[in-house]
Amino acid sequence: MREITVATVQMKPELGEVEDNLVKMSDFIAKIASQQKVDLIVFPELITSGYELGVKFTEIAQLIPGPTVNLMSQRAQQHGVYIAFGMVAKERVESILYNAAVLVGPEGDITGEYRKVHLKGEERMAFREGYKLPIFEADFGRVGLMLGWDLAFPEVARTMVLEGAEMLCVLASWEKNDIDEWQTYLKARAYENAVFVTGANRVGEDVTLAFGGESAVVGPRGKLRAVVTTDDVAQADGKKDGKGKKEEDPKAEKPGEDEKDKDK
Repeated sequence: MREITVATVQMKPELGEVEDNLVKMSDFIAKIASQQKVDLIVFPELITSGYELGVKFTEIAQLIPGPTVNLMSQRAQQHGVYIAFGMVAKERVESILYNAAVLVGPEGDITGEYRKVHLKGEERMAFREGYKLPIFEADFGRVGLMLGWDLAFPEVARTMVLEGAEMLCVLASWEKNDIDEWQTYLKARAYENAVFVTGANRVGEDVTLAFGGESAVVGPRGKLRAVVTTDDVAQADGKKDGKGKKEEDPKAEKPGEDEKDKDK
């Protein structure tokens, strides 16, 4: 993976107000792109809708591609950047919904779509579980997308890295009361797999839940490279430490490298 600059955004979406949230996302994208050349902007899970919608998710779910993805694709092309964001996706069968992450590219194309595998709590009432852990090819390297509670399962990150992921992006709606877990898991997944992990977690409250932010970029040694605690943006350069030096992997070989060789 070549050296890249990543921006991770945390914001409070307005519950159920997709158009308002897309306007706010567009403003963030324009602001980030005007300040520095970035390769990738990562937004949180369900950022277009908010989290606690229950049966109302059906009313705002969209196909991929659809209006939301098309708009974000336009923004990506306009600013020459990759954008990862969370949304409610549906099949052509209207009743089948997924908690999804989408990656769009600087050519205005859909680079990939991921459907959350590990649903938590009331998510199981609204969404169907995904079952694939795809890796997406960006011009800077191979990217794996995860959503929220996926981060708690080491096997998800491990599988993605063994399949070739060079960077992991975690889009989350992680609760404020459990924010210590969020920070621990981000660092652990980065260090276990010797890869950069970018975590975008939302802030604010919906109906009964408060979300903790602490969006961050973590290096392969498990060290925080950038963190933001308010409604704002954190940026970090991949492949470098805070002093501009190239950050080396904590292991001579990535985990699983020997397993790959044995299979050849």
